[in-house]
Amino acid sequence: MFFTCGPNEAMVVSGFCRSPPVMVAGGRVLVVPCLQQIQRISLNTLTLNVRSEKVYTRHGVPISVTGIAQVKIQGQNKEMLAAACQMFLGKSESEIAQIALETLEGHQRAIMAHMTVEEIYKDRQKFSEQVFNVASSDLVNMGISVVSYTLKDIHDDQDYLHSLGKGRTAQVQRDARVGEAEAKRDAGIREARARQEQVSAQLLSETAMAQAQRDFQVQQALCDAAVSARKAQADLAYQLQVARTKQQIEEQRAQVLVVERAQQAQLQEHEIGRRERELEATVRKPAEAERYRLERLAEAQRSQLMMQAEAEAEVMRVSLGGTDNTRVSGGGRDTDTPHPHPRR
Repeated sequence: MFFTCGPNEAMVVSGFCRSPPVMVAGGRVLVVPCLQQIQRISLNTLTLNVRSEKVYTRHGVPISVTGIAQVKIQGQNKEMLAAACQMFLGKSESEIAQIALETLEGHQRAIMAHMTVEEIYKDRQKFSEQVFNVASSDLVNMGISVVSYTLKDIHDDQDYLHSLGKGRTAQVQRDARVGEAEAKRDAGIREARARQEQVSAQLLSETAMAQAQRDFQVQQALCDAAVSARKAQADLAYQLQVARTKQQIEEQRAQVLVVERAQQAQLQEHEIGRRERELEATVRKPAEAERYRLERLAEAQRSQLMMQAEAEAEVMRVSLGGTDNTRVSGGGRDTDTPHPHPRR
């Protein structure tokens, strides 16, 4: 059948076909009943209150120390888990905690014996690190890892620590009085120096102010002169610009007059041309038409007169021709027939 366990415990299966035993931390395993056996071991973190009462330090002063340690069986490391199973399998958490506590207390007492009260009291971090390192190297062989160790309290029954405090307090008070006297002395010296520096600074400030005032006046005079010169230059430039502008205006006016006169002349030429065209249309062309009509009429009359004259001449020729023919036939003479007049 299958057995399971949480992440805070481990299972050890031994028996048939389980040599060496199988260790499972936080999982499941198949166990054959009656042939195999399953055991569990806790992997919870254990908090230990490590107390060492009246331990003599290096100078023979008895003191009591209390430390707080966090330990646990390391289930992720197979070698440490195997060592823990060999040491603690079948034991409860309290029994495991008691074994780890006695080990830590022994190492704590050993460290206290090699240090002075002043070293333990003043450098608690160093004491905690030494206990942690020494206990870890010993407990790791049992499969237990020390998660943390902290020195909680130091006390003694001989008022040694209180005496150290009194001496330190007296020394501090003495140093305070000496420091106060030295501070007053230094304050007087610094005050005198400050006054001297104040007077020197005031003199330097007044000198600097006078020099600055003088420099300001010089700079102001230079600025006024520069402003006057710039103003004169600006006035002269303005007058020159005004004159140039007037000259340009006069030139533009002359150009405008020239353009206007040219435009007037062009308009007059257009007007003359228009009047000539008008005269051509109203006088010359009708006169030429009338002249042409009269010429045609005169030519027609002349042609008519010529035709009448020719007709009359023909009539006269015909009449004259008959007389001549009679005369010829009666006298027996042939005469030539007169030619008619040519048509004009």
